[in-house]
Amino acid sequence: MLRRAVVISILDLRLRGSWSQTVTTTIIMLKLKAVEIFVSSSAFASSSQNQKHRIRIRTSQSLFSSLSISSSFSLHPNPAFEHFPSIAMASPSATSNDTSSSPSPSLHSAGDVKKIKFCQWCGGTTKHAIPEGEERLRAICTTCGKIAYQNPKMVVGCLVEHDNKVLLCKRKIEPSYGLWTLPAGYLEIGESAMEGAIRETREEANADVEVISPFAQLDIPLIGQTYIIFLAKLKKPHFSPGAESSECQLFSLDEIPFSSLSFSSMVVTLNLYVEDMKAGKPKFHYGTINKRPGSSPSDINGFTLKDHMQS
Repeated sequence: MLRRAVVISILDLRLRGSWSQTVTTTIIMLKLKAVEIFVSSSAFASSSQNQKHRIRIRTSQSLFSSLSISSSFSLHPNPAFEHFPSIAMASPSATSNDTSSSPSPSLHSAGDVKKIKFCQWCGGTTKHAIPEGEERLRAICTTCGKIAYQNPKMVVGCLVEHDNKVLLCKRKIEPSYGLWTLPAGYLEIGESAMEGAIRETREEANADVEVISPFAQLDIPLIGQTYIIFLAKLKKPHFSPGAESSECQLFSLDEIPFSSLSFSSMVVTLNLYVEDMKAGKPKFHYGTINKRPGSSPSDINGFTLKDHMQS
């Protein structure tokens, strides 16, 4: 009806030769329609009504795109309507716990939770709120209600011993390209920590190993990682660089290149190992690596070790 009224108005006024009046009338009618849609949007409270609202907005937008005005006229829309097509509808299920715009500084770090915009199960949009009985900001689906929890990544690897030396690999990928590391990587779904450590050693050093015992668990809360490192020995004295390594080499304890290690976790693990060997036998270690905020993955000095326990 609006488009028909606009067309009639344009034809009528064109016959009278009043083009400026045509443009003025058209703009007024469009703005009135925009106000009508904007006001009516606040009354929608269900998903079906939201769908109707989206259809009406698209219709209004199509009117703007289809209207042609002579180049001799310039349009200066009211600033209040500049972002009209981008109006964001508040979810009807939003609660007073929603802290997406101003989270409390006393809350635990939410990581990248605000980057989760869509539900991984149904594809619906998410809101960011603290669920009842919890303390952290979560991404909650506004359609199915499921919560997307973020959990730490587990990194597993082997500290391989051979002839009183340890096996290290020089990284051929970022981060920490060209620096030395124990063969280690992310644990895959469907494998145990020990199986993952053996696989990573095979992939990065082409070495078949036998696990002797767990050696260290190191938590790095700031980056959401937990390392589990196993002591292992070579089944056969053969190794070579894998796809992610440029070199593989055995180092005696006093030859370990501490200044050229890839990550703080490697610095901590190898320092603990050297101390144990000097004391006579390896122990099991637990600790928390507190990374300095803003430090890069390759900054092997930007950390402190807390809660160190050994047995």
